[in-house]
Amino acid sequence: MARRERVVRMSVEQPLWRALTAYRLLTMVYAVLIYAFGRDKFERPWVAAGFFAVLVVWTVVTLPKVANAVSCTKRFLGVDLTIALVGILLTPVADVQARYMDGPTLPTIWTAGSVLAFAVKGGWRWAAFASSLVAVANLVGRGTPSRDTLHNVLLVWVASIAIGYIVEVARASERTLARALEIEAATRERERLARDIHDSVLQVLAMVQRRGTALGGEAAELGRMAGEQEVALRTLVSSGLVPTTRTSEDSSLGAVVRTVDDAEYAEYAEGRAGGADDPTDEDRRWDLRTLLAPLAGSAVTLAEPGAPVLLRPAAARELAAAVSAALDNVRKHAGDGARSWILVEDSPDEVIVTVRDDGPGIPEGRLAQAEGEGRLGVALSIRGRLRELGGTAELISVPGQGTEVELKVPRGKAER
Repeated sequence: MARRERVVRMSVEQPLWRALTAYRLLTMVYAVLIYAFGRDKFERPWVAAGFFAVLVVWTVVTLPKVANAVSCTKRFLGVDLTIALVGILLTPVADVQARYMDGPTLPTIWTAGSVLAFAVKGGWRWAAFASSLVAVANLVGRGTPSRDTLHNVLLVWVASIAIGYIVEVARASERTLARALEIEAATRERERLARDIHDSVLQVLAMVQRRGTALGGEAAELGRMAGEQEVALRTLVSSGLVPTTRTSEDSSLGAVVRTVDDAEYAEYAEGRAGGADDPTDEDRRWDLRTLLAPLAGSAVTLAEPGAPVLLRPAAARELAAAVSAALDNVRKHAGDGARSWILVEDSPDEVIVTVRDDGPGIPEGRLAQAEGEGRLGVALSIRGRLRELGGTAELISVPGQGTEVELKVPRGKAER
């Protein structure tokens, strides 16, 4: 069953909408209290009372409109800003002295919430437009604006533009991050499929090509076609970035990779189909020794600790498959007469599996050449698997002295 990567998107602007909702409620209460404690100084208190009735109803009813960017429409923003501007212009009507004295307007700092809604919704350009209208309304309402009025107007204008610019940068960063996560998930899935293809389809095609060539006749033609398909599939797996120049006769990989018997994985597959790999299943563990035991034989010696080596099912299976791929490389490149040794080491922090052979070793530069030709056994079947587990795969080879592959899988104390 293929594993699916999930890309979780996090909205960087949603907290801004929640903060804006709280700001509008608090500033509405503040404006009403300012009027309640100072209503005696109004020449026309009924004008102020009518405006605050509209302001309270509008603020409460439109709370869902400032819950997110989708519900905050242009029509809502237009009406909201209009109410703020009307409140500013009505201030000298309700309080004649306000034109000559540097007192607060009717909506007071509630007006900034309307401007901030423009900034969060549309960025700094929308914020500049809304704050400019507010500035003009303040200058008109004051008649002869004081120094404090100019200071407050400039402060709202600069602050709203700055917040709008920050919102635009945050949105661009969010899109870039989401795209990077999608690319990473797609790359990981592609590597997983490439490993599965390498361990199954490519190996079978290589075996058919080799056996067909040996049998001759019609079987040789079938082997030739299988070899061509193997070359084409390898090119596809490696994304076609490196042209394939080798011939079918050079593409034989020897025997099919010797994997753990299907019976060993029957329980694992059944458990996985039933959701055993679900992240909520914290207690499920597999003994790595039972997965490596079928790999031992007359030419392969397995040395293991006396106690179970417990890993999560997915980690145990991937590590066993990497060991199997390493042994397959020994059989292909060192011959059937080569001997191999598997050493399993278990510690509280990590599990180390070492695969060593007495073959001729790997010539310098051969791994890079093989990867360039599309032979991804070491790159994907071994290193790719360990990389997904958060581990490492180190390969040490000296010509004439064999090869050693050290596989390390870190795990915390909970893994035990």
